[in-house]
Amino acid sequence: MFNGLEKDLSDLFSHFLGLLLLLFHTLIVVGVSLRVIFKRRPIGVSLAWLALIYAIPFAGVGFYILFGEIRLGRRRGEQAKTMYTPYAAWIRQMARAFPQYRCPVSDKAAPLHDLIQGRLAMPMLSGNRMTLLEQPEAILGEIASDIRAATQSCYLEFYIWQPGGWADEVGEALIEVSQRGVDCRVLLDSVGSKHFFRSGWPQRLRSAGVQLIEVLPVGAWRIPFQRQDLRMHRKLVVIDDKVGYTGSMNMVDPRFFKQDAGVGQWVDIMLRVQGPMVPLMWSLFVWDWEMETGERLLDSLQHQPEAWPLINYRAQLIPSGPFEGGDAIQQILLQAIYQSRQRLILTTPYFVPDDPLVAALRSASERGVQVQLVLPHRNDSRLAHHAGNAFLEELLASGVEIYRYDAGLLHTKSVLVDDDFALVGTVNLDRRSLWLNFEVTLLVDSPVFVAQMQALVAGYIQAASPMSLARWRQRPWYRRMTENFCYLFSPLL
Repeated sequence: MFNGLEKDLSDLFSHFLGLLLLLFHTLIVVGVSLRVIFKRRPIGVSLAWLALIYAIPFAGVGFYILFGEIRLGRRRGEQAKTMYTPYAAWIRQMARAFPQYRCPVSDKAAPLHDLIQGRLAMPMLSGNRMTLLEQPEAILGEIASDIRAATQSCYLEFYIWQPGGWADEVGEALIEVSQRGVDCRVLLDSVGSKHFFRSGWPQRLRSAGVQLIEVLPVGAWRIPFQRQDLRMHRKLVVIDDKVGYTGSMNMVDPRFFKQDAGVGQWVDIMLRVQGPMVPLMWSLFVWDWEMETGERLLDSLQHQPEAWPLINYRAQLIPSGPFEGGDAIQQILLQAIYQSRQRLILTTPYFVPDDPLVAALRSASERGVQVQLVLPHRNDSRLAHHAGNAFLEELLASGVEIYRYDAGLLHTKSVLVDDDFALVGTVNLDRRSLWLNFEVTLLVDSPVFVAQMQALVAGYIQAASPMSLARWRQRPWYRRMTENFCYLFSPLL
């Protein structure tokens, strides 16, 4: 009798716990679903999150809490808001101090210029000298040489610093100049540079006086306060406020970087910049430095950049990321595509576009623009690779020429519009770069520079295989299934 009563009570308690768990899950799902709806994001993104939340009990809600919203953390969020006004005022004041460098903008680039200046307060400045560097040894060798010639400051910011080869030469150069009193500061992303932070280099640099900061650190205890996959993806070097570097290359020697990934050596470019653009690059670094440390360096230097009137590259800096005005990069990219009239060439290692970007590329091709998209044959992210493949058939059907680069992982990120202007920097053609990562891009309004980039990309195309619509449609059904499955998650990548 008592055994039967105990069993009944146990069953009743289990049933009660089950009901409580179901009620708890229902309340959480309803609450998170309402939050997804109230955010009013693109429909595809909202539906993808709702599908995940309802399809996977508890785990779907957990994924949304981790990755569903852009949370920089309360301190960073408040600091970004308070920093925007003084930085915008500083940039306008600096531009007025260089009136001889302000310049007329070409008709083709004018809409982009107006958008960038309106959203980000960044002016178009002329009198710049830019050297396109495409060989890893030349890039890292030039950076190390410029660092050793520094007399005041060396500021570096990278997503990845991987020890080995020529990257170590840059580290040695920093140690040398820091020991003789040059102000050396380095910002490195916590996730991208995890191997660096686990090596002996941080201690060596800090012992020599280099100020090294781990940007956006990750950890289990940070999850409730800050989204963990927001990354600092910029590549930026500013030396003595006279020489700057930016482009697609991390602080890595390709001979020593991801050799076991099966994608070949990474292929990158950097721009070596001199002229009035360098103080703006400097201001972007000190913005990021203040964001991470709270230390304001904004008024620490008097800027007297050199001018190169005979070369006279007109350029405009475009910082982007999850901060005030930083989401304009997608609008800038779309505007550039719609501005094209004859030829549009895009290179990117990761191609996971949203619907507006796909529509813009198809529209350009269908109105007679020669649209060429150059992608690596393989990259180091299988999910992004398969999700990107899901978009290729409709682009090929619209007349877009797609090339698969076979000589390594093509990591260059560029958009060339006709023979008029170019966008070059760190932004991939994927949702992560457009919405989540901190990135930097240069708008270069110069046919001479565009011609140099066109020659570079022509070399990429020669080392690539053109895709055929007929052959692509013949790929096996299981590949289509994989691509379409990954495509379902493309709004979340």
